[in-house]
Amino acid sequence: MARLRITWKKSAIGYALDQKRTVRALGLHRLHETVEHDDNRTIRGMADKVRHLVTVEEVE
Repeated sequence: MARLRITWKKSAIGYALDQKRTVRALGLHRLHETVEHDDNRTIRGMADKVRHLVTVEEVE
């Protein structure tokens, strides 16, 4: 199964509360932190919502 590597690249200061909560729900706590999740529709949707704050890579 493919996995997604999500890295928090830009601060969420000044953005809506729901976007801050989405970053936290992805498991990100600090800038430049990276997490890996299984590739599914839920995680893709969350990453898409904050695509201006994170980078997403597909890994095997």
